[in-house]
Amino acid sequence: MSKNTIYGIFDCEEVLLSSVKEIRENKIKIIEVYSPFPVHGLDKALGLKETRMAITAFIYGCIGISLASLMIYNIMIIDWAQNIGGKPNFSFYHNMPSFIPVMFECTVLFAAHLMSITYLVRNGLYPGGTSDSPDDRTTDDKFLMVIDVDGDTKLVKDLLLKTGASEINEKDA
Repeated sequence: MSKNTIYGIFDCEEVLLSSVKEIRENKIKIIEVYSPFPVHGLDKALGLKETRMAITAFIYGCIGISLASLMIYNIMIIDWAQNIGGKPNFSFYHNMPSFIPVMFECTVLFAAHLMSITYLVRNGLYPGGTSDSPDDRTTDDKFLMVIDVDGDTKLVKDLLLKTGASEINEKDA
């Protein structure tokens, strides 16, 4: 059995989305879809799992608030205690209301920056990273669907043409 890769190229995101739904209804597995911008509903149509980025954002926020608390405690209570406005300088708990803005800002800072870094590394968008896209037009105005087929490719090609593919390319594995 020969394994072939079929590339269906689309001009419009609505046509791509309807094509993905119809191809998945025919029990054909879509390997990947490349698009120049996010397409609303494409992740559900492809049957992708929900992202776990919210969990990482929570973890990064917890790291931020923990390090902010440690920093404030070390600076304002242990190292450089000051009597500001008559507040006691020996207790973290009694000074907590004045520390909350700094703790909040550190939480947001850590969550935002570490989430950005995680996203870029996870998607290979770091300096020197290479694109996996088989067609450079997907960064401009085309949408590309990748399907691996074992054996006869005629059924998949006919289905792609029927659902609105503007171009179909085939590559032998």
